[in-house]
Amino acid sequence: MDYPRRIIKIGEADRTVMAAVRGRLRALQFDVRAYGAYDTDLAAHVKLFQIRNVDLFGRNLVPDGQIGPLTWGTLFDVAPETSRKAANGLTKAAIAVAQSQVGVREHPRNSNRGPDVERYLQSVRCPPGNAWCAAFVYWCLEQASEQVGTPNPCAKSAGVMKQWERAGENRIRRVNAKAAKADPKLIAPGMIFVIESGGGLGHTGFVASVRGAMLDTIEGNTDASKTREGGGVYALVRKVGEINKGYILYE
Repeated sequence: MDYPRRIIKIGEADRTVMAAVRGRLRALQFDVRAYGAYDTDLAAHVKLFQIRNVDLFGRNLVPDGQIGPLTWGTLFDVAPETSRKAANGLTKAAIAVAQSQVGVREHPRNSNRGPDVERYLQSVRCPPGNAWCAAFVYWCLEQASEQVGTPNPCAKSAGVMKQWERAGENRIRRVNAKAAKADPKLIAPGMIFVIESGGGLGHTGFVASVRGAMLDTIEGNTDASKTREGGGVYALVRKVGEINKGYILYE
């Protein structure tokens, strides 16, 4: 059965979905009833399943007793879908620009400085030494805009949340994190992910491709720890659940 494109949790009463979930758990030797809605007893068994298993990428499942796309894929042994929709001309070009920057590092380390970093910051008229993930996104889109001959729709700002807010004001397509977590098919290559850190701060980068509930990303001012104050441009892999604000699609 295909993932129903929503998180299955306590209160779910769709008979077809519940028959599939309960039947699969029973086949895996979990002592659950054959029929019924999603109740606390079933949630406890799902949580135990999550504790005992990893997702299809070998990562630990979150033991929350809910069935999202990663738990569903593991439960039914369904391989994740790859990216379903190609990026358009602008975002496709922007991803190519971003990929060409992978390997850029700050000089000196952890300084928010260096020739490449300062070029990103200069593109949004921000002084050297400032956080630069949003400036990196703007710079890549600016280079791509010149290539395809279209105006850059991204807000000219080094502020992550400012870019998010401006996209909403300009009626640029946004997908909130809750909807994307329930249905990763809403995420497309070329989207800009936004993580809100609080206090007006955040982190952002490009979604290069989508594999089920996993994202291949390209992001600046980070490192292998996936923090918002790293030292370079990295290609990383994130779970959809790590993105807590949402996604922007510049078209």
